[in-house]
Amino acid sequence: MMDDLTDIREFYNAAWDAEENRLERHQLEADITWHYLNLHLPPRGRLLEIGFGTGAYTFPLAKRGYRITAIDLADEYVTRCKAKAEELGISGQIDFRTGDARQLKGIPRGEFDAVLLMGPLYHLLLETDRTAALRSAYACLKPGGVIFSAMISRFGILGDLIKDNPSWIENQEAVWSHIRHGHRPTNAPKGGFRGYFVRLEEIAPLHERVGFRTHKIAGVEPAISANDESYNTLKGKQRDLWLDLLFEISSEQSIVASSRHILYIGQKPDN
Repeated sequence: MMDDLTDIREFYNAAWDAEENRLERHQLEADITWHYLNLHLPPRGRLLEIGFGTGAYTFPLAKRGYRITAIDLADEYVTRCKAKAEELGISGQIDFRTGDARQLKGIPRGEFDAVLLMGPLYHLLLETDRTAALRSAYACLKPGGVIFSAMISRFGILGDLIKDNPSWIENQEAVWSHIRHGHRPTNAPKGGFRGYFVRLEEIAPLHERVGFRTHKIAGVEPAISANDESYNTLKGKQRDLWLDLLFEISSEQSIVASSRHILYIGQKPDN
């Protein structure tokens, strides 16, 4: 039985403004993710983006010439991004649809060169649901197609919590449910950012059980914890050099799980 994600849909339908500016606040996450996309995306082709949000990756990729089918759970995002694509003159490049990552109804199988699954796994508390989402993505890829999937680290998020919500530590039931199980206590009410927070060691097996071959697992905020501001203020040569260094160490196993977001890159076998 699949989890009811109505509360997640409502959360995002009400969160456009915060989501639209999120990567301005978290610029290292965006910069390192773009480095990996540039390295591993095919130079052209058809992309399936599942959980496109406010289009932070969708619109730049469409401008590069990719043809994109973009799915999101939140119908508000579909409406707004369709209008934005019209304004940008790229509506012909993107097919925006409302949908559930676990089923992908109406999406053709075996026709996409790459899948971006950059948010839905955050909110799938059941392992069966996470597996279903990855199986659906796998089925939609061509042989040899690439997947990029993002997860939130169970321990990497602690930097944000101590900075922005220090009183969280006082609810010891919630704290130890997070540490042991990766989510709120099962008796907690739904609502807000209800999510699943992953342990590093479960990421590759989760994808490989579906059939993916693992290429890379990287933290996209390596070594900075919640200190986005220091990176965001860098300019020119200093910023370039810091980005080069942090990208170089982003897959260093000793620090991957200390990043808030972890990026998995894998491939559907050719045979």
